[in-house]
Amino acid sequence: MTTTYENSWTVDGSRDDVWAVLHPQKDFDRSLTTVDRPRVIEHGSTRVEVLHEGDENGLGLVRRCRFLAPGYLGGTAQSWEMVSEVRAPEFQRYDVLVCAPPSATVKGWYRLEAIEESRTRVHIHEEYTMRSRWLAPLLERRVHDFFLKDNDVKFKGMIEDGLRARRSAA
Repeated sequence: MTTTYENSWTVDGSRDDVWAVLHPQKDFDRSLTTVDRPRVIEHGSTRVEVLHEGDENGLGLVRRCRFLAPGYLGGTAQSWEMVSEVRAPEFQRYDVLVCAPPSATVKGWYRLEAIEESRTRVHIHEEYTMRSRWLAPLLERRVHDFFLKDNDVKFKGMIEDGLRARRSAA
């Protein structure tokens, strides 16, 4: 059993600027990001820690995400993700190496579509499969829906916060 999520929304920023919020620029010193000194992106209750930046386009990037989970699962969850495909500045696919609780397999992608010179539509797709065959029919849809509740607001908020910070720094 697999639960699929798809959504899209528009942000005020060029595709290159949105990509730059999510990926360090080519002149960024990747050695500054380590497991002991992660690059942190936060919005509300969601925290993303980039532990390894990957190559100049983000291929091989490793991140740990912490987010709310239903109370009956302890209230918090985390995932370890790796970027497995990149077409800069348009597309990123990620595979979740560990997701708990509950144990699940997750893969997804986002695509950035330039719709105007200074506007970008963000498309996101995710597939979630609980590993427990007896729990999946009972909980999979409900747990995944909880994880993705307001996902567009959270992800869009992270991007918009990053765009504001980039504009302030310029």
